Amino acid sequence: MNHPPKTMRAVALSGHGGLDKLEFHADWPAPVCGEGEVLIRISACGLNNTDVNTRTGWYSKSVTNATGEGEGEAGDAAWGSAPIKFPRIQGADVVGVVAAVGGGVDKNLGGRRVMVDAWLRDWNDPQNLNKTGYLGSERDGGYAEWLSVDARNVHTVDSTLSDAELATFATSGVTAENMLNRAAVTTGDAVLIPGASGGVGSALIQLANRRGARAIAMCGADKAEAVRAIGAAAVLPRAPGDLQAALSGAGFATVTVVADVVGGALFPQLLSALSRGGRYTCAGAIAGPMVELDLRTCYLHDLTLSGATVPPPGAFADLVRYIERGEIKPLLAAAYPLEKLRDAQQAFMEKGHVGNIVVTMK
Repeated sequence: MNHPPKTMRAVALSGHGGLDKLEFHADWPAPVCGEGEVLIRISACGLNNTDVNTRTGWYSKSVTNATGEGEGEAGDAAWGSAPIKFPRIQGADVVGVVAAVGGGVDKNLGGRRVMVDAWLRDWNDPQNLNKTGYLGSERDGGYAEWLSVDARNVHTVDSTLSDAELATFATSGVTAENMLNRAAVTTGDAVLIPGASGGVGSALIQLANRRGARAIAMCGADKAEAVRAIGAAAVLPRAPGDLQAALSGAGFATVTVVADVVGGALFPQLLSALSRGGRYTCAGAIAGPMVELDLRTCYLHDLTLSGATVPPPGAFADLVRYIERGEIKPLLAAAYPLEKLRDAQQAFMEKGHVGNIVVTMK
């Protein structure tokens, strides 16, 4: 098919609020392919915390609770602090086939299986972090049958993995790689990973290993075996009463890096676990954004703290190469049909899974 129908199945977010704001439509207007763009027939799209946080308005400074809890003010309720334009089709982890190409685009992309880099850049100034948007936030995303996007965001992929498996990678893998880059993780580092059973956490384990570092995972006891199978050098409880004792029991006096997407009450112990000159990098706050920081821990131990949101250009291409070479493997926890996105997101928020959850269009 060279052109889509005029309408498509899609789930549109109608506003900030509960799961009822995710509205399924059987006849949503299909996108058109503009100049410099490609049109993708989507087969699968992975879930991520950004969608949950945007729906609930969690990014608003008025919200201090854990991810998914509370409803923020509309004015600063998106990741970039600018209001979202509703209705909006969310979904960033897109996998599909290029059905059509716009003017100025290589026609050889037609018919190719692709993954989509969710970071939308000003291609005249691609290094400018202030000029970035996010697929499913500033532009309609992948919870639909069709997507139009700038051709420079599209990456062909040569892999025996299924479309649903490929849809587990984009957000979690690029987030994890960006965190490890920000913390300059290399051979010999010991990387402590709270929330290791989630999409980002499980990607952090694998990507730390490929750099020659040792990954120390933190997760619930019911997920420990699955997390260990990913390649964790040690698995600690999700919320130990004494993190230092738990680390010592696993054979680690300290760690050189903390790669955190959890935050919350554990934060002071995470910083205290770092060796002198250690690095803490953060890309989320699932357990809560408000933390207790003793600045003496930071400066007396010569620590470096970094945030990690927008990756540099090239990070997604790196991830695709890792996938093609089999250096990082998918952890597909479950697949739901598009019509069941509410159920999929509910399961995602309950955090009973290891890896990631996707929706499929078939």
